Amino acid sequence: MGSPILGFLRLVTYLAWTLLLIPVQALAVALKLPLRHSLPVFYHARCWRIIGFDVVVRGVRATDRPVLFVSNHSSYLDITVLGGLIPGSFVAKTEVAGWPFFGLLAKLQRTVFVERRDRSTTGRQRDEMRGRLQAGDNLILFPEGTSSDGNRTLPFKTALFAVASTRVDGRPLTVQPVSVTATRLDGIPMGTAFRPVYAWYGDMDLAPHLWRVFSLGRITVEVEFHPPVTLDAFTSRKALAEHCQRAVAAGVA
Repeated sequence: MGSPILGFLRLVTYLAWTLLLIPVQALAVALKLPLRHSLPVFYHARCWRIIGFDVVVRGVRATDRPVLFVSNHSSYLDITVLGGLIPGSFVAKTEVAGWPFFGLLAKLQRTVFVERRDRSTTGRQRDEMRGRLQAGDNLILFPEGTSSDGNRTLPFKTALFAVASTRVDGRPLTVQPVSVTATRLDGIPMGTAFRPVYAWYGDMDLAPHLWRVFSLGRITVEVEFHPPVTLDAFTSRKALAEHCQRAVAAGVA
């Protein structure tokens, strides 16, 4: 499936574009320049065009920094899609830091790495996230804790929702649910059978999946920003997580 020539051209262009901006972002991060926030958005949005994504946006993104964005997660490609829309840093599992090439990109976007399986570190990770939010950084969290097949939204894990209690200048932290769904391939609805063209989950190998994405036609990805909320409107972080999960799942459905 797909065109090897198209895949090769896209891959070369993607690598050239990425290698061009890596030293710029590294310098911006090292010197703590404002550019370190805006350059990743510019970079990812151009990657859409290179890879062949048509991103359709619904709803309005909250702009009153900082914001905790919570989204479903079906693929590493969600990083590129959301990264081109939201000036912020991702919360990712610690294993990502060790990935060749993509681990470096994650670090340059100032990703917060968390160990989801070791509950003894939850407090430290929560404090790191809270510190970043209080410094004015937007964070993007995938509360499912893993990627899915794209056809459904898994239950949200609630531990890291504790950061929703963060107050910034006396006001409650804004939390915004976001749905990301790959819906069409060359204008044809994907349906459940072809959604793994975009989704990456289970024991899939990364390189073959990425090559298939580069080799295909145009993939339509729909992003919906749901109404923002705060923890003050709920009885607990669990209730907040359940609300966000319902909103995101409805958007995916």
